Amino acid sequence: MPLSTTHHSTGSTVTAASATTPGPRRPAASALAPLGHAGPEADPADASPHSFPDGGTWRTEIPSVEGPEALATVFKEASRLEVPIHRISQGSGVWMLTDAEITEMVESCAERNAELCLFTGPRGTWDIGAATRTDSGGGGLRARGHDAVAGCVEDALRATALGVTCLLVADEGVLWLLHQLRERGDLPADTTFKLSALVGPVNPASFAVYEQLGADSINIPSDLTLEHLTEIRRVSRAPMDFYVEAPDDLGGYVRIYDAAELIRRGAPIYLKFGLSKSPGIYPYGAQLRDLALNSARERVRRGRLVLDMLARLGADGGMSPLGSRLPGPLRRFAAGQAQPAPQES
Repeated sequence: MPLSTTHHSTGSTVTAASATTPGPRRPAASALAPLGHAGPEADPADASPHSFPDGGTWRTEIPSVEGPEALATVFKEASRLEVPIHRISQGSGVWMLTDAEITEMVESCAERNAELCLFTGPRGTWDIGAATRTDSGGGGLRARGHDAVAGCVEDALRATALGVTCLLVADEGVLWLLHQLRERGDLPADTTFKLSALVGPVNPASFAVYEQLGADSINIPSDLTLEHLTEIRRVSRAPMDFYVEAPDDLGGYVRIYDAAELIRRGAPIYLKFGLSKSPGIYPYGAQLRDLALNSARERVRRGRLVLDMLARLGADGGMSPLGSRLPGPLRRFAAGQAQPAPQES
């Protein structure tokens, strides 16, 4: 398919990255060097040349915020701990929220200049397809059959009509269809699509394909090496989403000490403050209320730990201003006209 370029603009004139800050340092570098254990100097060639359109190199995200009460808990804790939040994401799906709940979340996020991102459609281990529960892991967690695809699209139409501007997507076909609907004007032009960690491209070629299918930010697995991020940045400038701490069902990795290098190599990047050693809560309901609220508070605290580490290492400069959400110009496959189904010969 031919490529086209889609340009997203930002209304922000604040450039958080322009502030002059000391260069970052490696952990314990000055203590280890006299002992003959100095680490290698950072190679400038490994640094990402890209940034968000506001000039920032990193943003923050609190995931798994499953409703208005959890959202209020997140914002209260973020105020207490002084944790800036660019994006709030939810995992159970649009279909698990009432219109009133979605509207309340949209309004709360607007008050805090945070982007709200809701998941599309039934999927995962509560959808059809028992292969995902075999010892081998079976097939991927995708939208199975036309009805599941239609459910994802219906979720997208409903959510955007209620003011949601970001949608989480876990299926390549759904992503491509939603991008075409955005191009046609059936979805607002400033709607952004976030590729789920359930998909998780692990090499530069697949990352670039998801960008071209319409993704505006792409969640890569937290088990990739720092060099892997550099490889991706050589072929694509689409924003990365990265769990600095990943849930157990995504590996349970804790990479707080890598945060500075994740930014240097992976910019533009969303630092996601996940939580390991915590039970899954999808699909969320009131029976999981205490767990959801307690884990929401702890995700914010984990964010504070990451921010403190960045500050300690002199690597906390370059954060996008709050309210920034668009990705900048990205490469796209050209959205063609619908083709008729092939006829039997």
